[in-house]
Amino acid sequence: MAAPENYTKALQESQDVFHRFPLQLVHGIPLMEPIAQQWGPIENFQARPDDLLISTYPKAGTTWMQEIVDLILVQGDVEKACRAPTHIRIPFLEICSPPPVPSGVQQLANVPSPRVIKTHLPFQLVPKSFWENRCKVIYVARNAKDNVVSYYFFDQMNKTQPEPGPWELYLQMFMDGKLAWGSWYDHVCRYWAERANHCILYVFYEDMKEDPAREIRRVMDFLEVELPPQVLEKIVQQTSFQIMKENPMTNYSSVPSTIFDQTVSPFMRKGQVGDWKNHFTVAQSEAFDAHYQRRMEGTGLHFRTQI
Repeated sequence: MAAPENYTKALQESQDVFHRFPLQLVHGIPLMEPIAQQWGPIENFQARPDDLLISTYPKAGTTWMQEIVDLILVQGDVEKACRAPTHIRIPFLEICSPPPVPSGVQQLANVPSPRVIKTHLPFQLVPKSFWENRCKVIYVARNAKDNVVSYYFFDQMNKTQPEPGPWELYLQMFMDGKLAWGSWYDHVCRYWAERANHCILYVFYEDMKEDPAREIRRVMDFLEVELPPQVLEKIVQQTSFQIMKENPMTNYSSVPSTIFDQTVSPFMRKGQVGDWKNHFTVAQSEAFDAHYQRRMEGTGLHFRTQI
C-alpha cells in the first residue's frame, strides 16, 4: 500500500493539472479520457486468485461496501481501518491521474496479497484475469432513480468529469447510457446475469439500508469470515452514514478541493432511499418509468425506490 502521506502529497502537487476530462469510448463504453488513453495496462491487469473485487456503477454505495469489507477483514479493528483513506486502502483499478499521482494499476502492484480492489467497469471491460482466476466479486446495485440523482450531485463537485449541465439533460444522458462508465441498465443487468457463471455476490443498496447487519452477514459468509455478534454490531455502527460522513478516512476530505469541491456538494451527501422524489418532476418520473420498464423487462431484476 502506498504511504498515505505520499499519495496525498502527489495529489496536492498535481492538483493544478486536473480538469474536467472529456469522455472517450473504450469498446463502446464512455470512460474518462486518461483511462481510455492508458487502457492497455488496465485491460492486461493480472489479477491474483485471492483478489477481491468490489464493483459498482458510480454512486451506488461503493465507499460504503469498501469500508464494510475492510472492517470485516481487520475483524472490526477501527484503528486498523483508519490506517489510510479509502482510496489508498482499496485502490481504484482503472483510475488514471496526471503524474506524479500513481494510477490504480501502479498502486496495486505494490499491494501485498490478499488485495481488495475497487472498479466501476462494466462486466465486459473487467480484465479477463479476474474471471480466469475465479476471483470473488462483490457487486452493489442501487435503484436507478436514486443512483442518477446521486451521480448528478457528484458530477457537480467532481472537477475531473464532464460538466453535468442542467438536470433534465443529465437525466436524459443517464437514460441513454452516455455518462462515464456507460449504461446503468447494462451494468446492473450484466452482473446480475453472470452470477450463475462467476463467484459474484450481488447486493442491493436498499437492502443494506433496510437491514445493514443482515447484509454485512451475507458479505461475511461470502468471504468465509466468522466474527462474534459484538464485532458485527461495531461494524454496523462504524459504517453508518453519519459516522462515515464525519470520518476523514471515508469522506474524501483529503482530496484537494480543486479535484473534489465539497463546498458544491459533499462526497457523502444524503445516503437515502427515495431522495429522487425531491428532484424528479412528475413528468420526468413518468417518462423515466416507461423507459425503465422497456429496458428492464425480462431481466428478472427488481429494485425498490423506497423502503
